[in-house]
Amino acid sequence: MLNRLVHRMKEPSAPEATVGEAVRAHAQGSAQIVDVRELEEWAEGHIPAAIHIPLSDLAIRASELNTNQPVIVVCRSGRRSSTGAGTLLKAGFTDVKSLAGGLVDWADAGHPVDHS
Repeated sequence: MLNRLVHRMKEPSAPEATVGEAVRAHAQGSAQIVDVRELEEWAEGHIPAAIHIPLSDLAIRASELNTNQPVIVVCRSGRRSSTGAGTLLKAGFTDVKSLAGGLVDWADAGHPVDHS
């Protein structure tokens, strides 16, 4: 447990984006929406046009993202997205947020979920 606490203290923390902020960014195309859930979860539904990079691959695949464009990281409920946002901050991204409440809050608010 102490190791996890020390590890968390070293991770940079990212601010959270509300669902409303994410909806606006998505509609305007002003941010990259990065879904860090596993493939099975992604297949069950995701934000349309989101970029799928599982959390376990994010550090090595961060170069696939545009460092000059804001990033909103999403997962099911917000826990993994917070970790993912920290990973991107460590990789040199400067405008990164974690979606508060994740896909659960996005869908509960009636926003589209792609099942393809």
